[in-house]
Amino acid sequence: MNTILLIPTGEGVGLTSACLGMIYALDCNGIKAGFLKPFSQVDQENLDRTTSLFGHLFQSKTVQSISHEKLTQRIAAGEVDELLEEAVSLHRSIAADNNVIIVEGLLPNGQDHFASELNASLAQALDAEVVLVSTADIQNPRKTAEKVEAHLRQFGGATSNRTAGVLFMRTRGLSEETAQIPVAFDPSLRPTEDIAKFTAELQKYNRYFGSSDLPIIGLVPFSNTLSVPRTLDIASVIDGQWVNQGEAKTRRILHSSLIASSIEYELNKFIAGELIISASERTDVLLASSLATSNGIPLAGLVLTEREAPAPKLLEFCQSAIKQGLPILHTHLNTLETAQRLSDFGNEIPTDDTERAEQVTRFVSSHIDVEWLKQHSNNGATPRLSPSAFRHELVQKSIAAKKRIVLPEGDEPRTIEAAAICQARGIAHCILLAKPEAVHDVAKARGIELPAGLEIIDPDQIRDQYIAPMVELRKGKLNDLQAKEQLQDTVVLGTMMLALDHVDGLVSGAVHTTANTVRPAFQLIKTAPAYSLVSSIFFMLLPDEVYVYGDCAINPDPTAEQLAEIAIQSADSAKAFGINPRIAMISYSTGTSGTGADVEKVQQATQIAQQRRPDLLIDGPLQYDAASVESVGRQKAPDSRVAGRANVFIFPDLNTGNTTYKAVQRAANVVSVGPMLQGLNKPVNDLSRGALVDDIVFTIALTAIQAEQQAAAK
Repeated sequence: MNTILLIPTGEGVGLTSACLGMIYALDCNGIKAGFLKPFSQVDQENLDRTTSLFGHLFQSKTVQSISHEKLTQRIAAGEVDELLEEAVSLHRSIAADNNVIIVEGLLPNGQDHFASELNASLAQALDAEVVLVSTADIQNPRKTAEKVEAHLRQFGGATSNRTAGVLFMRTRGLSEETAQIPVAFDPSLRPTEDIAKFTAELQKYNRYFGSSDLPIIGLVPFSNTLSVPRTLDIASVIDGQWVNQGEAKTRRILHSSLIASSIEYELNKFIAGELIISASERTDVLLASSLATSNGIPLAGLVLTEREAPAPKLLEFCQSAIKQGLPILHTHLNTLETAQRLSDFGNEIPTDDTERAEQVTRFVSSHIDVEWLKQHSNNGATPRLSPSAFRHELVQKSIAAKKRIVLPEGDEPRTIEAAAICQARGIAHCILLAKPEAVHDVAKARGIELPAGLEIIDPDQIRDQYIAPMVELRKGKLNDLQAKEQLQDTVVLGTMMLALDHVDGLVSGAVHTTANTVRPAFQLIKTAPAYSLVSSIFFMLLPDEVYVYGDCAINPDPTAEQLAEIAIQSADSAKAFGINPRIAMISYSTGTSGTGADVEKVQQATQIAQQRRPDLLIDGPLQYDAASVESVGRQKAPDSRVAGRANVFIFPDLNTGNTTYKAVQRAANVVSVGPMLQGLNKPVNDLSRGALVDDIVFTIALTAIQAEQQAAAK
């Protein structure tokens, strides 16, 4: 087990982001990494910020840092050895559970003058390899090299066995293309040419840069996008009181504008992500902000300064905007002081802002040299398919598949944004079924950049060409007039495009019900020849492994034959997504301990599935704990090869499956991907109506992979 100590060369280097990004990159490569911050800093909360974010993001065991008060007392008393012993104890408490430990060193600042010396002692105490974390400027390699060189001396210079490399963060001077925010770990984003050029420049000042003695582990670009706070985060900064909190928890401040002139000269500032700041007496600004919101422009929020908050009667005119979530703050500070405080606001990630933390983590990890990480992880364990690794594989496989996915809800804002992301990243060639002008209006209002190649098809322009084929597919069940009427529904139209191989897959459900999405597929796509039914699975992204749950969405009470088929479908789906299936047929009793029709159904289903697919590892009936917990599995089913280590769970009915899925998702704060439909001739997938943009992106990705899987099977 290796230990890597990240030491900052100064303030503002992005140390937290560097630690989390490195852990995420390891996680995506199946290497279990722990995190330790032995010593807390001056301004930290009870639970250290990085430690707290690590716990939220990776659902892993954390240990509390030694408090700053205790740290300074021990330093003052000359008890450095005792401090280091405590740090070693904390390290050992998590070492056994991990292949590598990432340790965050102390940040040198005006108050903690001892930080550099203590970091050097900590490296020795933990026998850690040291990675220096520094900012960089492509245009000023000399300054960058000198800053790193000064800190290398603490560890014996570049050739010391203790020094492992340099990670450059917030690098200025790189092209905008390098600052894309990936939806998953994406090492292809590493600017390899820029790294080579910058390394050559650095070598003019220290020949070891880029060598095996001092490798450049990453050159992470500066990104404004990752520094944007939520509207919620600024309330305390400006001593604000909420007039309407609205969607302050999810809206982000991309820019801020002071409104001082007449409103007609300021209308260009009312754009997506803008924080509008104005004196509270400017009722025209309040009304203009409300009107912009009502017209679909998601402002970051409105800050009203000085005097009193808006009168209730005035707010009555703004009810439409208030209902749509426009955040409105009032502060007694004057306008200039408000703007100054916002300008001075730091870019640290709040502990509860997991969305931003995830974005930063994915971004940083994608710019880290994975081969270096593997070499320094000393990983003798079997690689695991962690949630991060699963999402990474999902994106990479979908990119390789190069499939065309139709999105019938083409003018829905989340769908447009997801399609733009997928098109830009090459996850799929997306086709939006909608009026082009409607898509462009939504994109403009919401600040969504539509990439080249994103296809927008006007349903009115293609509808008639699908009437005759639809009548033929449903021969004797509808005529031309009925087909034309049904094709007014873009889900039906998209399904016909899929039926005729004009696209490879369909994703819908952001605004439609499951029935609206699935019914046309049953009628026009039908089940695959090898199957008699359609079922569904969820991928449950647990902290250490990915589980497959089926069926949690489609079949209310399957027979034994149908349950066996669901198990086989789910196993094949698991394989397609890189999961080696160990299938547990779930019941309320294990083995032969129970009796009754429900248990007998599961027993029969297990036997049928085993007979049909002897190549699969299937066992049942098993209780959920016997299937998933190793100690319980050994006790209740000692001879089972599945008990205690199952990763595909087949539930006896929809009631059990859906209840378990919801309970695990909520109780353990588990992210899920799905439902993914299986058993159809061609891939169709349904979204939750509360789906986030990332949910839609991953559903598009898995649909593309399904299409590739089905094409390969033909």
